[in-house]
Amino acid sequence: MKRTLAIASSVAMVVLAGCSSQLDRKTASGSYEYLKTKEQKLIEVPDELDAPEFSREFTVPELGEGAEESLVGKSLVVRSPALVLPLVTGSHVEEGKNSATIWFDQVDDSQPLSQAIWNSLLSFLDEQGIGVDSFDPEEKILITDWIVITKEIEGPWYSFTDEESEIGERFEFSLAVKPHGRSAALTVELKDYLQTLGDEVVSEVSSMEERREEVEVLNQVIGHYEYQIQLAETRRIARIRQGINAEMGFNADGDAAYILDAKYDVAWPRMLLVLRKLGFNVKDLDKSNGLLFVTYNGDQGSWWDGLFSSDKQLLKKGDYRLKVAKAGAERTSVTFMNNESVPFEANQVSDLYSAFAEVMSEDNLDI
Repeated sequence: MKRTLAIASSVAMVVLAGCSSQLDRKTASGSYEYLKTKEQKLIEVPDELDAPEFSREFTVPELGEGAEESLVGKSLVVRSPALVLPLVTGSHVEEGKNSATIWFDQVDDSQPLSQAIWNSLLSFLDEQGIGVDSFDPEEKILITDWIVITKEIEGPWYSFTDEESEIGERFEFSLAVKPHGRSAALTVELKDYLQTLGDEVVSEVSSMEERREEVEVLNQVIGHYEYQIQLAETRRIARIRQGINAEMGFNADGDAAYILDAKYDVAWPRMLLVLRKLGFNVKDLDKSNGLLFVTYNGDQGSWWDGLFSSDKQLLKKGDYRLKVAKAGAERTSVTFMNNESVPFEANQVSDLYSAFAEVMSEDNLDI
């Protein structure tokens, strides 16, 4: 009988040990006896004696302003801190900031930075099936609808089922744009919180858990933004490698030019590929002004060889300049010029057209 009782007691102890809650796994293990410790008074030295020198190496620093004194013992979560991940090109975080905030810098001039951020955020919410409670572009504030997440909480080791907890959250996104419009900070704040676990309902959360929830959703938004950028870049590269139709026309100044059926951001890098295959060496370039400074050496295997059977020299060896410019929303003009920036005559542009258009229309040029 005594042996049976001893075995039963051992099993009970093991079962109780396996009943650790999720909270226990987030808090420090061991004893919390230190909470009962009281501060010791300094040794009182009589006036007629010399006081010994005390080392302050292990002195506990004073609490900072605004520190939560309740975060001790089991109330102190020991998980690693939540960090904002600046994955997007041109993004960064400010050190020492407690808020869930990320800064974006303008790297793409195809649309205003604030518009790009809002479009990405709205795209993320739509993809995740999250509604928008209110959105005020003028005030630069967006408040989400309730986000309901069902999480499985691990039960004790002897249980074959896990408990389910429902967490409802609403977040407020705010955008602070600098006056020049090329830098903006996106901040997330947890506006409302509600968690149910069985019959228990929790509507408040600690500041540490609040920041963790804010950072988690902000990192998801950042990840979606970066994915969209990478997807757009992949599509842009694919478009650059595709053949582009070219036709004779005139630039904005009325000079004879080639008109490409492509946006400027596609036509510009495409020109670098085409010129290389045509036998030109690009010496210098200025994308902001659309200028290319090139040298034609007349090397064997260049664009003229094999395309013309006559011995007529269509282009002399030497230095030239090209002007690439927008010709509307979806088209781009290319103007050939001599080294003094004088545009080619219409007849010379016409003579070069068939060779230029042939290479420009080729697919899968190497990047």
